[in-house]
Amino acid sequence: MRFIYGGQNWVSRERGQENCYLITNGLGGFSSASMIGSNTRNDHALLMACVHAPNHRYNLVHRLQEQVIWECDGPKGIPRSVYLSGQEYVDAKRNEDGYVYLSSFCFEDYPTWVYDVHGVEITKEIAMKQGTNLAAVKYCIDNQSANEISLQITPQLQFTPKGVNPDSSQKFTIEEGRILSNGLTVFFQTNGEVCCFPQTYTEGLYYAYDACDGRMCEGSTHANHRITKRVPEHTCDTLEIIYDMEEIHTTADQALQEAIAYRKELVHVSGMEQEAAKMLVKSANQFVAKRESTGGKTLLAGFPFFEDWGRDTMIAIAGCCMTTKQFETAKSILHTFASYCKDGLMPNLFPEGHNEPQYNTADAALLYIYAVYLYVKETNDLPFLQEIFPVMEQIICCYKKGTHYGIHMDTDGLLSAGEKLDQVTWMDVRIGKILPTPRHGKPVEINSYWYNALCIMDEFAGALQKPDRKKAVSDYAKMARQTKQSFREKFWSAELNCLKDVISGTAADEQIRCNQIWAVSLPFTMLDQEQERQIVDTVFEKLYTPYGLRTLDPADAQFHGKYGGSQMERDLAYHQGTVWVFPLGAYYLAYLKTRNYEKKAVQKVVRQLKVLESALGEGCIGQLPEIYDGSRPSFSRGCFAQAWSVGEILRVYGSIQNAALTDRHIIV
Repeated sequence: MRFIYGGQNWVSRERGQENCYLITNGLGGFSSASMIGSNTRNDHALLMACVHAPNHRYNLVHRLQEQVIWECDGPKGIPRSVYLSGQEYVDAKRNEDGYVYLSSFCFEDYPTWVYDVHGVEITKEIAMKQGTNLAAVKYCIDNQSANEISLQITPQLQFTPKGVNPDSSQKFTIEEGRILSNGLTVFFQTNGEVCCFPQTYTEGLYYAYDACDGRMCEGSTHANHRITKRVPEHTCDTLEIIYDMEEIHTTADQALQEAIAYRKELVHVSGMEQEAAKMLVKSANQFVAKRESTGGKTLLAGFPFFEDWGRDTMIAIAGCCMTTKQFETAKSILHTFASYCKDGLMPNLFPEGHNEPQYNTADAALLYIYAVYLYVKETNDLPFLQEIFPVMEQIICCYKKGTHYGIHMDTDGLLSAGEKLDQVTWMDVRIGKILPTPRHGKPVEINSYWYNALCIMDEFAGALQKPDRKKAVSDYAKMARQTKQSFREKFWSAELNCLKDVISGTAADEQIRCNQIWAVSLPFTMLDQEQERQIVDTVFEKLYTPYGLRTLDPADAQFHGKYGGSQMERDLAYHQGTVWVFPLGAYYLAYLKTRNYEKKAVQKVVRQLKVLESALGEGCIGQLPEIYDGSRPSFSRGCFAQAWSVGEILRVYGSIQNAALTDRHIIV
């Protein structure tokens, strides 16, 4: 899927900064900026390197200041030099407005800009190399004017941890092919002329998309050299600039071609047929990263903010790894998390350096069992199941007898979780001592995952065919039967035609939330067909939007329709009506399940997914975001690229494609 934009998309700087690109390197590093080339966030960078995968990121080359300079007087009536680069400053008089010369922006496997500057056409392309902190930039300069021109690039440097501005005292040294600062070394290679100058410090870069969210909205950079390419009149030439944290043994052309080949192979392996699904396959892989602490793979929750979290990974892995047929990656991730299982819990946040893992999640461990189930179903990898089964046994055992954060099986067979100020479901915001979505008690999705896990363990224990598993088989089945009976008695609300959100004895129990959809979408469910259908219909009526599910019924007095403002304002809205993309995947799977994948139902979902195809072209191009406003979802909010959003929608495409294989009358 190729995304093409023209001048109508940047009639103003504000419009041009609405969308951005993202390319990644499989280490946790990335390159990202708006489609007019400006950095609208502190986290934007030409080269955001990862020095210890996947979370130790450093903003090395923040941006490139680009100018076209006429060597003589230049065309009559225009300045001798103009910017190609775009950047907004606190002092608007300093703004770089190169977007006025931008004729097109394209993205498929990497970003491409085309500028037309008074008879000079300049094409710019950027690529990253997988497995290394390498960013390559290539400019193709077609000078059809009657004047010699120079393309002058001034790299703006930070060499600071992600989210930290350099101060004026930071020193930069440039040597032959190397830049050094803050204990870091970046190698660079270019066919342009390098000219060093006394180090300069620039303050007042303005990040509009941090400002609107109450984040750090001003930035600073250093510069100590420029790179120039002179191009005579009526001549074509190229300028290449490559940055890496290791010695460079490639060209920009090689980096660009490798990017195309790598992403093409991802699509080929996946077998996906729809163009949007193919794009999502490529996008899903951007979240896969190496984890040096285990030597395996992990999934980053989202760009540009998030790291690898247990809950997010266990939800995203189904679409990002299983639907894409990246089974070895899935296996590596499952191994990675298994090595950190403790007291039956999976880490919600991995340890870094000397930090301890954080285990404050009730669902990650149960979702882990589900992820193993999906992996084994796809691969029939019984040796892996044999190896990992004791970890899953530990999870069930600890949940049954009780573990940290109030997580335990009650006498009715249902799971209870959460205590004091600990938020252990995905609706986990805490503001000091304020819990905007207190769900202590028996949350509906946690108990859906619990029942699902018990049924899976029953099936797995039988599949392993060991004599000592007979008692385990009967125990898992007995626990599942009790859970099912209690769930049906306590969660179903005939008055609301749906499920209660939590059993806690508070008003929160009766709130209509999206969490109930997982009680239908999972393979092992506890309700009859009519109840499941009523849940899907209620969710559609109260919570559905084409971009995701609302987290709370708009009729609820606690509903917040807009996400934005200060950290507190954002947190108060986060799960109180804000639209999240990832539950939409479960909704579509539940809808198709309750309609028995009939042709008419499949075609309806295909039609509804078309809206999300347009969403791929907004925000982070080719990606799906974390959230949208609850009242009027239109512009993406939060993380501009979210793993579980991509993974869950990709699962829907995969499910539809599988349905089409059995019914060729279904048009997908």
